[in-house]
Amino acid sequence: MKKLGRLLLVITFVVIAAIGLAACSTDAETAQTSKDSSSENMNEPLRFGTLPAESAIPIILAEENGYFEDENVAVDITPFSSPNDRNAAAQSGELDGMIADVMTALSFREGGIDLTITSDINEEFKLLSSPDSGITDIKQLDGKDVSLVPKFLLEYIMDEIAAKNEIGYEVVSIPSIPARYEALLENQIDSVIFTEPQATALKVNGAHVLASSSEYGIKGGTILFSDESVAEKSTEIAAFYRAYDKAVEYMNTTDPVEYSTILDEYNFPKEMGDYLANKEEDYTKATAVTKE
Repeated sequence: MKKLGRLLLVITFVVIAAIGLAACSTDAETAQTSKDSSSENMNEPLRFGTLPAESAIPIILAEENGYFEDENVAVDITPFSSPNDRNAAAQSGELDGMIADVMTALSFREGGIDLTITSDINEEFKLLSSPDSGITDIKQLDGKDVSLVPKFLLEYIMDEIAAKNEIGYEVVSIPSIPARYEALLENQIDSVIFTEPQATALKVNGAHVLASSSEYGIKGGTILFSDESVAEKSTEIAAFYRAYDKAVEYMNTTDPVEYSTILDEYNFPKEMGDYLANKEEDYTKATAVTKE
């Protein structure tokens, strides 16, 4: 599934300027404008879908720490354990925005549903082999199976890795994140692509890390909002991002022990706390997704 050309095409639809992301500063005038907006903003929340991955943490903490309320925007967070369930909710109009990727935006557009890429996210993917597979090098994966969700970023990442290493692979589709996780640990599949913290948790439990999206220069994770929401709720989305950036600042200056238990309510694995405690890199505030 070589869709790099179409992948670049969908990014041309990025209209961050339309929602004022670049202007989402926290200067007094912008903040006061948000605060003075009518209470109707709080009565009609942004409906946002997340998955149990580190990219969702700033959004969860913005809610739990009251940053959304500070910015006079209500956000109704719905945690999903499967990208397919999240996508079904978006298709039925139950979500205004969600954490996803550029391939998801492309797939939706092909299906006649327009979503806008509004920013990047903090996310990295790792390719891991099962504990008892004996596969410790990427070349050994040739002809083996890889569990991923077809037609989305995971398959694009795997295609790029396979092409650069001149190997082939067979797709095993397991949409549920917990089910895919357990299938690898129980050696029911040869390998899988996962984001954090699941990737680190799998490694701790014996899985072998073969490659990562960052070492192949792939960064495709995004926040998406429906075109309708961008057109009608630009003020709320701008406030959403101000709160998001506050949460990132909080994460970079706070011991994870103080907030890791909150994530249990959002379907995060128990290893999340250890992953956060050992993470060396700072989280970054939301930025534009470049054409490249």
